[in-house]
Amino acid sequence: MARRLSEAEGYALLAKYGIRVPKHEVAASRADAGAIAERIGYPVVLKVVSPDIVHKSDVGGVITGIQGRQEAENTYDAILTSVAAADPGAGVDGVIVEEELPQGLEFIVGGTTDPAFGKVIAVGAGGVLVELLEDTAFGLAPVSKERAREMVRGLKAHRLVRGYRGAPPLDGEALVEAVLAASHLFMEEKIEEFDINPLILYEQGACAVDARFIAGGTPEAQREERTPFVLPSPSGIAVVGASSDPAKIGYAILRNLLHFRGRVFPVNPKYARVLGVPAYPSVREIPGEVDMAVIAVPAPLVAGIVEECGERGIGLAVIVSAGFRETGDEGRRREEEVIRAARAHGVRVLGPNCLGIMLPHLGINATFDPISPKPGHIGFLSQSGAVITTVADWSVQAGVGFSAVVSVGNQADLGFPDLLQAIAGDQKTRAVILYVEEIRDGRRFYEAAKAVTARLPVIAVKSGASEKGKAAASSHTGSLAGSHAVYAAAFREAGVILAGSLEEAFQVGELLASEGYPGGNRCVVISGAGGFAVLASDYAEKYGVSLPTLPEEICRELDAFLPPLWNRANPMDIIGDGGAGRYAKVFDVLIEHQEAWDIVVVVTVPSAVLNPVEIAYEIIRFSKKTGKMVVASLLGGESMGAAVRILKDNCLPNFPEIEDAFRAIGSALSLPARERGARPACERRGGER
Repeated sequence: MARRLSEAEGYALLAKYGIRVPKHEVAASRADAGAIAERIGYPVVLKVVSPDIVHKSDVGGVITGIQGRQEAENTYDAILTSVAAADPGAGVDGVIVEEELPQGLEFIVGGTTDPAFGKVIAVGAGGVLVELLEDTAFGLAPVSKERAREMVRGLKAHRLVRGYRGAPPLDGEALVEAVLAASHLFMEEKIEEFDINPLILYEQGACAVDARFIAGGTPEAQREERTPFVLPSPSGIAVVGASSDPAKIGYAILRNLLHFRGRVFPVNPKYARVLGVPAYPSVREIPGEVDMAVIAVPAPLVAGIVEECGERGIGLAVIVSAGFRETGDEGRRREEEVIRAARAHGVRVLGPNCLGIMLPHLGINATFDPISPKPGHIGFLSQSGAVITTVADWSVQAGVGFSAVVSVGNQADLGFPDLLQAIAGDQKTRAVILYVEEIRDGRRFYEAAKAVTARLPVIAVKSGASEKGKAAASSHTGSLAGSHAVYAAAFREAGVILAGSLEEAFQVGELLASEGYPGGNRCVVISGAGGFAVLASDYAEKYGVSLPTLPEEICRELDAFLPPLWNRANPMDIIGDGGAGRYAKVFDVLIEHQEAWDIVVVVTVPSAVLNPVEIAYEIIRFSKKTGKMVVASLLGGESMGAAVRILKDNCLPNFPEIEDAFRAIGSALSLPARERGARPACERRGGER
């Protein structure tokens, strides 16, 4: 059972892990308070000791600046009187007397147990303004020293640590060590939640002045090890619940699968044929080879069908049917029954309550969405079927193709960790985009994502950004660590880019699928329009992209063919009276000087002398000739349409707004360098684009 540790117990725990605490003793009477104050030396602080009071100051339970014995004794009585009046039902175990420390910069260091990701460490600006300032960084426990330092340095308050407006710098390493020690404590002791607030930082060292610990917690469940899931490449697909009624989901699924190059087997005892295809009364009676079943029947029938699939040797059941965990206790029991049947017969389950799966390269649309996206290099994994149908519809006009589109549904068996690794394992995948509402096994996802992002980019959109932790959280950390903040920290540590919208996710995903991660943030902008060059400067600063001065050698080589009025600066204004050939010559110079830059953004506008198709082919050539990131921003409308399609056909996205280009680059640079995928996602030098 969870139990709040007394302040003295908390101090003892901190001292055990090397975190300095004030000299202190607990007084059980006014006479004790006076005697303890004399032993500690003045000034001292008196604080109520109560398992029921979280914010002691709010009930008059903390009094500072006590300078004598008589004052300490009177303060003891005053605190008990004030607490009794403010919170009559609160239990009081005494009053702690402790040395009053000099003022310093106040921080909070804490930990909470997240339902998805487990133990999480936090550090942030502390004191009474902790919730107001909301300057807090989170990391999955145990945090490394490097991660602890990164968390501390990412705080806005770190400017004060470095020294601000004449103030001396503070001992930032002492704060890092306190975060690290707190992480060890959290992992090694039976603690469910805690915060140290404030931890006062000085020019030398730090000291914890107040701490709350909730002891308890449940042991981590044993993880079941299973064979890694691989995306199916079926020769035969059964549609259980196939129907001739256009109003039925089984009709839509079968209709979509009629284009599948393998065999499709409708299963429904009511029909001899469905949509012209021979039907079978049960999975057991299908004569041909079947590797996958799509199930769209009422929920109470699903467990029995999964058992039949197992007996038939079908390895994957895609359960579109609803009526399971999402509906309450009865549905949860049904879902458990389905998984028991699947486990007993070695069947992997996608769903239930999912849209299904699309594998465009295999001609498979095993969903009830009538839109089938074109083949491409982006894997899309979504918890929302509605998001998938919307994205699929948009992708057709946008020219975006997919290696796989998968709806996770209830994640009763196959969840984000399994499916992320499976999609990333497909050689056609160059980037993966996730739409996440809930991850059921956060630690397993973290491990899977970290392995995947070492090879290719993963971009996530997490719904619920406004969600906060439980209102009844026992500590500051518990209330600060809203679900979204913990997900964001876990994504960052795993190398997953967190996008603010689906539009942004696909912009970043397309760019990284084409160009891979940039090796650094040195960007060169090439434009034929001075106004857009100025805008590029603004957006580069906004999104943390560096625009270094052009080396003199590059300027000299450009002087040889650019008009005398070109600005000899970065962003380059190469003057708008030249065609694609002028851009090509600039590209050739940069190809010869690749050591001077990491990213190039090419900005063009409609012009009588610029052929958009020609510039598109030159940008493609430029990208293939470099090992760097090349970003196209062909601005305009219909006149750029053919050029944009040429770029898309060669796996190069176009950004019709300059800000979108720099936002995508900034997102690609948002991860620490160690978390970025090691290899480019696209083979640029003569390989398939």
